[in-house]
Amino acid sequence: MPVLNKKIKEVVDAELIHAHMKTIIEMQGSGLVAMLKDDKLEDLARMYKLLQNSKGHDMMRTVFGNFVRETGKAIVTDPANEGKQSSFVQALLDLKAKYDKILTSSFGNERNFQHTLNQAFDYFVNLNPRSPEYISLFIDEKLCKGTKSGDEDSDLILNKVMQIFRFLQEKDVFERYYKQHLAKRLLLNKSVSDDAERNMISKLKAECGNAVTSKLEGMFQDMKISADTSSGFKQHLSNFDLNPLQGVDLNVHVLTSGYWPTQVATSCNLPLEISRCCDEFKKFYLGKHSGRRLTWQTNMGTAEMKATYGPNKHFLTCSTYQICILLLFNEHDTLTFTEIQTATGISAPDLKRSLWTLIVQTTKILLKEPRVKTWSDTDKYTYNDAFKCKTSRVNLLPQTTADTTPERTETQQKVDEDRRHMIEAAIVRIMKARKSFAHVQLIEEVTKQLSSRFRPNPLIIKKRIESLIEREYLERSSTDRKSYNYLA
Repeated sequence: MPVLNKKIKEVVDAELIHAHMKTIIEMQGSGLVAMLKDDKLEDLARMYKLLQNSKGHDMMRTVFGNFVRETGKAIVTDPANEGKQSSFVQALLDLKAKYDKILTSSFGNERNFQHTLNQAFDYFVNLNPRSPEYISLFIDEKLCKGTKSGDEDSDLILNKVMQIFRFLQEKDVFERYYKQHLAKRLLLNKSVSDDAERNMISKLKAECGNAVTSKLEGMFQDMKISADTSSGFKQHLSNFDLNPLQGVDLNVHVLTSGYWPTQVATSCNLPLEISRCCDEFKKFYLGKHSGRRLTWQTNMGTAEMKATYGPNKHFLTCSTYQICILLLFNEHDTLTFTEIQTATGISAPDLKRSLWTLIVQTTKILLKEPRVKTWSDTDKYTYNDAFKCKTSRVNLLPQTTADTTPERTETQQKVDEDRRHMIEAAIVRIMKARKSFAHVQLIEEVTKQLSSRFRPNPLIIKKRIESLIEREYLERSSTDRKSYNYLA
């Protein structure tokens, strides 16, 4: 381009474009925000090209980033999405797809615009403390039996979910929920396929490393070993002239406590029919594996029982707690809440959850008096001999939903405990290498090392340092009170 023409172009650009960039970008009804709202890809591309030789791109990125932030914030803080993981996560996936398309079609996948978009998602995805739980539940829906999408569609959706997962700051919370949901899928035989589960674990391994997924893989190994153990137990029973289980088909999953979600062993008075079977399996298992200890997790068990209502027979799929409750009504027509709790030994919260699906309108296996939603020790439960159902099989197991407040509180307590151990391990690891380190630098290094799992609070790090000093892992420097020395 001739020098004169180049100078003329610079003057024209300065007068007609540079001087009016703010007006062009922020113009009501036709500016950048209006184009983003209406998906005007061609207009956005023209604006991007028009302002590429000026500071206009910086202004565009600022407006673009702020608009995406506010749009995403409206989604994650919308009360309508509370407890609805499907609509919550799907809205984020749709938003990500929309702006990825804009980046590709209008902004040429420019790196700075991509960075701005990532920063916006990182901001609002973490505004909702339940984002890790919702993402895990969304994945749970896709990996459970009965999903309408095919394998290819499911894999494509999971790949998109992983894009949202990358923005999570509290990945350790997600891991805790994912382990719980995976355990339910495996133990209740709800998983769509082992291949789909392993595919998802491989995605998590690529993002978080083997340390995170090793326990998940251990859960699959336990299921395989349990299947072999069950086969051996059935072979053992075939050696008896009379089956000691007396018509009960027992299937036991032997789980390694270190792999599976930590469960508090709850007391439950098993019916004689089930207790006899458990004793027989325990005798068989400990006879082959000396030195081991079996703890029955009755809160994780399921069962299928045959129930007769007049001429109709149904097969009820229940939890172990529900079986304990229902078998009481072989001997009684009506029992109070207190009588059921005394006979079964089930804790009040677990008993209420177990009774709920037995008395709701859709099932009414039992009838509750008074018919109110409140609970009382004197509430009466009566066997419903008029129960009818169009299908012979009735599933009384509750569907996987967002955890209740007590369950979330318990999960958060376990996460906090794990974090304390991780923070202390990081501090000791750093101090062992450094021998002596200043307080501020130690905080920064611990935060850096743990940022891939969660963002540790500096106050929590300080408390863990104090705890390590009390236990004589560290000491304050005698020459600088703001520094620490490692004690070998």
